[in-house]
Amino acid sequence: MSSRIAVLEEYQTKVNTLLLLNMNLERKRRPMNFIEQMLAESLQNKNPQLDLEGTDKKVLRIACEDILNFLKVYWKLIGQEIVEIELTEKIRQYYEENPEELIEFVNLWTGMWIRKWGERVKLLLAQENSERWKEANARLAKVESTWRRLQNRNEIEDMIINALIKNGEICGTYILAENLLKNELVSYTDGKIFTKEELLTLTNKAIKKAKQLSQSKGPLIFVKVDRKFFQFIK
Repeated sequence: MSSRIAVLEEYQTKVNTLLLLNMNLERKRRPMNFIEQMLAESLQNKNPQLDLEGTDKKVLRIACEDILNFLKVYWKLIGQEIVEIELTEKIRQYYEENPEELIEFVNLWTGMWIRKWGERVKLLLAQENSERWKEANARLAKVESTWRRLQNRNEIEDMIINALIKNGEICGTYILAENLLKNELVSYTDGKIFTKEELLTLTNKAIKKAKQLSQSKGPLIFVKVDRKFFQFIK
């Protein structure tokens, strides 16, 4: 996905995540093009002005990852060793047996996601809050190498995503999970090797904060864009 920036206060419930659109998203995209096509059609129907082949392509990418995460949680696949294979097979089977029902589900989910996007995502022009961006970048730069080498990182982020979705946060799930985890790493030295007990503590703290997000109101993700970027549904 893209370089993500979070400003998470240690003892506050509300988490403000800053997302830079020109970053690379760490997660690989799954080979489920028909889900992406259905999602794109649903988004386009709800907002014909979206340019999902161009300017708003990253909106579709985020939505696609979010719906796949939602299905992983719904089908209780989090924690399974072959979760991606299992997810692909379940969606394929669902599509072959009940295509109309799957389309109806995608349309319903898209409506929920758009409402959550409007609540949780705020677009900022490139020059807005420039000092805050610098501070957030510096904060995350300190933990980037530790985060990349963290044992079982993907599994930990999946558990955080599970907590987010179960508490109603279905938009920007990878972005929020990554930044919640990075926030917990700030207090550790660069390159630290964690014990199993420390990893468990780290994970539990991030999951607790993920659950707290549902009690907060207003934007959690701030997307930095240029003036030509289409301002997606408010």
